[in-house]
Amino acid sequence: MVAAGGPAGGASRAEAAELLATISAVRRTTRRAVRHAWATKPLPTAQSELLRLIASRPGICVADAAHELRLAPNTVSTLVGRLAEQDLLHRERSLPDSRSVRLTITDKARRRLEEWRDLRAELASEVLAEMTEDDRRALAGAIPALIRLAERMEQR
Repeated sequence: MVAAGGPAGGASRAEAAELLATISAVRRTTRRAVRHAWATKPLPTAQSELLRLIASRPGICVADAAHELRLAPNTVSTLVGRLAEQDLLHRERSLPDSRSVRLTITDKARRRLEEWRDLRAELASEVLAEMTEDDRRALAGAIPALIRLAERMEQR
């Protein structure tokens, strides 16, 4: 275990907490801005995350989705039911194990995800254009480090 101050020359817990709080604030404010600007009624966050996961991994089963999202399988099953009711995903029985269900998104869901991504990128682009060149460079330079942070956190 790392000492409270962090490893020699490393980040302190306070710095780590501030970084994670900032990342959360960016995500939250981005979601709010997009929800405000979007004409379609937004999905709850958990449903959106599940839909994006299924889009990136067509054919994923409920158990694997639950593991990936760090949710209980029965929670994911409930989310799957709600998304299926809205015609946003298909459930198909797996051939080797008829008890298992494979999930794929519908064309309606694909269009919805694309609209969300486009609007999110558009809003972020507008805000970035208003920032100083130094801030834009600093944010762009932080991207590789943030990706490495996410990858290492995933391994824990």
